Amino acid sequence: MRIILYLPLLVLIISASIAGCSDNTPLLEKVKKEGELIIVTRNSPTTYYLNADGPAGFEYDLAKLFADELGVTLKVTTPDSLTDIFPIITSGEAHFAAAGLTVTEKRKEWVRFGPVYQNIHEQVIYHKENPRPKDINELGDGLLEVVSGSSHVEQLEKLKTSFKNLTWYENDELESEELLALVWEQVIDYTIADSNEVALNQRFYPELKIAFDLSKPQSLAWAFPLSNDTSLYDAATAFFEKIQQNGELKNITARYYGSVKTLSTGSRRSFAIHFNERFPRYRKMYEAVAEENDLDWRLLAAIGYQESHWNPLAVSPTGVRGIMMLTRDTAKYLGVKDRVDPMQSIEGGARYFAQLRNSIATHIQEPARTWFAIASYNIGPGHVIDAQIITEKRGLDPDKWLDVKQSLPLLQKEKWYKNTKYGYARGNEAMRYVANVRTYYDFLTWIISQEETDEEKNNEAINLDSLAL
Repeated sequence: MRIILYLPLLVLIISASIAGCSDNTPLLEKVKKEGELIIVTRNSPTTYYLNADGPAGFEYDLAKLFADELGVTLKVTTPDSLTDIFPIITSGEAHFAAAGLTVTEKRKEWVRFGPVYQNIHEQVIYHKENPRPKDINELGDGLLEVVSGSSHVEQLEKLKTSFKNLTWYENDELESEELLALVWEQVIDYTIADSNEVALNQRFYPELKIAFDLSKPQSLAWAFPLSNDTSLYDAATAFFEKIQQNGELKNITARYYGSVKTLSTGSRRSFAIHFNERFPRYRKMYEAVAEENDLDWRLLAAIGYQESHWNPLAVSPTGVRGIMMLTRDTAKYLGVKDRVDPMQSIEGGARYFAQLRNSIATHIQEPARTWFAIASYNIGPGHVIDAQIITEKRGLDPDKWLDVKQSLPLLQKEKWYKNTKYGYARGNEAMRYVANVRTYYDFLTWIISQEETDEEKNNEAINLDSLAL
């Protein structure tokens, strides 16, 4: 793929040309009149992707919230490579880029960056079975591959002036996530990735290790065209100020990164083993039962794994049993006669979880409703309500999971639980329980998406073969 470098002068000429061909209506008014906000982004876990429920991703959620604020629909375009993003912005094909772009001095010559919404480190990544490079000098001992056109290339070019033996290969076909996978497969020795990308991908590739930070903290921001018309840019600036003040930015950040450090490497490895060895026997059960109860089967399976590691014979010291770990009273209430029968347990657990979620106050929005229901599955709905009341007394929002989860541990402190209706509860455990379920759900979502991608590739290959015939 050919890479085109846009010089500042060329960018200004293009911007002036676009401005000259347009009327004087501010861009913000045009967006509202046309009813569509167009962004350019990347396909990756930290930006934008499609799952079974539709579009998702940290950048997508932010942009969607901004579009909703403007009262317009959001249109997403994803180019073939990172290097295509800047020409798309400067040509006016998209209103701005929401692509996890690092703010650099070189890029400031091409685009106008909006408010910073996240800070990251550029990190050198290696496989744990290989020697850890201690510094930049040792990177020359292996194959270092980075995304073409990325800020990582800019950083390496700066370092090259001091470290003459530093070499690397720029890949213009793969995303950062795919290069991390190549390190995990030990096809390449090293790559450089942003710390937020590393955090998410280490859940799936626990053998990936951080050698060292390549840079000081770097800032991420949306990128707008260089233009005299700053109406949309100004609206975005006001938007970020608003979501920082009302806590919505914090909520979205927690949604994607809140559970990334909840599990040890051993736990992640155990999940992979159990997924391959145990889960195939129960997958169809989870899928069928979840559909009957209008649930996401991956979430139901994640609860099952947290409860028993998909072991139908599991039993706790308190007598809770089965793959969904139902108590004797709950099983009786649900009509489950044999708690160690996988199908009965999964069916009972699904109905119980559905009832818990339906009992959550209707004004509480997703995904908070789901997190409240998962906590209720662990410690009971009464204790969760107590935690909400405590949250309100502390001046926080009882309808936001991010606030309520901070209050759950207080159910173990006499100062707080003595004034609650349901008394003492292991709130710390409930908080970890929800975080673990969220992580297992992310694992399953990612694995299934990989399966679907592989299936699409196989179907494409089959179609090509049939054409050859």
